[in-house]
Amino acid sequence: MTYTPRALILTGDGINCERETALAFAQAGANPLIVHINDLLARPTMLGDFQIFAIPGGFSFGDELGSGQILALKLKHGLGEELQRFSERQFPILGICNGFQALVKLGLLPSIRGKKFALAPNIQGHFKNRWVTLRPNRANPSPWLRNLPNKLQMPMRHGEGRLLGLDVTEKQLSSYIALTYSEDVNGSLLNIAGLTNKIGNVLGLMPHPEANLFNLSRGPGYSGLPFAPSDGQVLFKNIVEYVQE
Repeated sequence: MTYTPRALILTGDGINCERETALAFAQAGANPLIVHINDLLARPTMLGDFQIFAIPGGFSFGDELGSGQILALKLKHGLGEELQRFSERQFPILGICNGFQALVKLGLLPSIRGKKFALAPNIQGHFKNRWVTLRPNRANPSPWLRNLPNKLQMPMRHGEGRLLGLDVTEKQLSSYIALTYSEDVNGSLLNIAGLTNKIGNVLGLMPHPEANLFNLSRGPGYSGLPFAPSDGQVLFKNIVEYVQE
């Protein structure tokens, strides 16, 4: 009998992609539950009842003080120990867009000792909403990246997605890079679109995989394709199968 992992999908305070993220995990074979951040912080041990934790995209707290900043502070002070234990047990953690920003500010990504990172405003100085082509880093053994095609398409929707690193080299980052843009879309360091931690169980990315679950939802030029899972769904399927192993 196939084991069905439980996925906690965070919502509340401006997070707005929780339903699409829950659908992605459900289609991948998980049992998702959308939980308001206040309910989770009221009973942080609840996280121990789940095997996957996801922070979807959105505009938590209106991006006041910076994208993901207040969300990260709430999680750090209300869930910090439980979240650390969850990660140390190598359970998957996913942060999409605003969730990625929160994971970076929490220090969970990329967690390179002595190095500081930030997701700064796009080099263009404004919000970017467009489809992008991504390439997975084959040198990163993260279970999130298994079986991904050589090119993936997802929409990016952010104003602060430009990754910056202080005194960090490409060699130091090489095994932490998860996905890169096929072109320079926002000035991000090394065209990085997503990162993992050293172990690979924590993934953060700026583009939205939950927005490309079916061929029907792909960008312009893909009309007429059969109704079938698309690029984003593979990522969720990968991690559910990893937990089931």
